[in-house]
Amino acid sequence: MSNFDDLFDPAPQNEDFDKEAWAAKKKAERDEVYALADATADEICTDGGKFRDYLDVQANFRHYSATNALLILATKPDARRLGDKEFWRDQGVYIKRQEFSRPIKIIESNGEYTRDDGSIGVSYNIKRVYDISQTTSRMRAQPPVSYDQRALLNALIYKRPVPIQSVDELPGGMAALYDHDQQAIFVCRGMNANDLFCELSKALAQAELALTGDEYIPENAGFKAYCVSYILGKEFGMDVGGYRFENPADLLKTDDPQEIRAELSEIRDTAYDISARMARSLEKTKAPRQNEQER
Repeated sequence: MSNFDDLFDPAPQNEDFDKEAWAAKKKAERDEVYALADATADEICTDGGKFRDYLDVQANFRHYSATNALLILATKPDARRLGDKEFWRDQGVYIKRQEFSRPIKIIESNGEYTRDDGSIGVSYNIKRVYDISQTTSRMRAQPPVSYDQRALLNALIYKRPVPIQSVDELPGGMAALYDHDQQAIFVCRGMNANDLFCELSKALAQAELALTGDEYIPENAGFKAYCVSYILGKEFGMDVGGYRFENPADLLKTDDPQEIRAELSEIRDTAYDISARMARSLEKTKAPRQNEQER
């Protein structure tokens, strides 16, 4: 077998690749990124406006994890389309020279590995991505996508987790309600499309949280469902101006940054599941849909 080692310069004596130093450097970078995510989680839960900004990022990047949405918010909250340098090069554009040193660092799974005790773990790397505004692209912003209201509402209830029934009125003037005892959603008749989407999406999110969570506590699920409804409304072009997010930490019942990230992950996952079902329904009806990004 041919040996091609002579193509490369030999490393000077005592200067072989230092695996431990490389691993330590990577760990320090991961620790720095997780610290930024935790600091941002703490910040958004003490500021309702910042919390809304986080939800806006999560709505725009529906495939990204809650932690990565926090990192995008902390680094470039106005980001609209992200990719690494190879992605942008494949698009025929390049990172602007002055932007190359200002990447958005996100966390990417590097696959599973076996620990010394035989258990399976997942390793993570830091990935550097750039927004389209940091590139030489001259692509114009895409205009908002409009949807047929009936198609959108049909998509919202596509493969719903529980039955939905229409009624004339509900207790306390509510417009929609998930009843955990009856495992059903009740919706008042006569709402306009925007109100129906917002109120029904809250009830659907509560049903999702009740069926997938370990313990269903209506008070805790209520705020998470409210956030899910906002994300969905923002993603699909509904009017979400009436949503309010005062004192998020009180409503999430925690001020620990890592627990906040876990709560945000549950909100994100619930919104993603409903949104993914909606996408399949809209595809079946050939309704228009915005391009999606994945991470």
